[in-house]
Amino acid sequence: MNKLLKLEEFGLFFVSMFLFSELSLAWWIYPLFLLAPDLGLIGYILGPRVGAVTYNTTHHEGLAAVLYAVGILSFIPVLALIGVIMLGHSSIDRVLGLGLKYGDSFQHTHLGWIGPRRGVDSSTY
Repeated sequence: MNKLLKLEEFGLFFVSMFLFSELSLAWWIYPLFLLAPDLGLIGYILGPRVGAVTYNTTHHEGLAAVLYAVGILSFIPVLALIGVIMLGHSSIDRVLGLGLKYGDSFQHTHLGWIGPRRGVDSSTY
């Protein structure tokens, strides 16, 4: 199941690149902004609870889809771009085993523990 889920996320990454290609923007914009969702990590300066909220907001695939759809339907390309970038970035993060965060620790994700505590939770992705 682990490999199947990672394959699905990898497919979503390619979907995000296809959707980006439909925006008629210069190709270099996609890789330039691909790491932008990690700005959500700044919230960790204020503690793990705030950090989890800001990180999860910038890495939520459902929110990415909504932003893309609203951007397309409202003819606001910057919203569509934000949605595509969020989707692509989040998909690659999940392929790498990085998930949405719980408020107790940066290492505690919906995919299991990452980093030094890895292996503590047997329900890892």
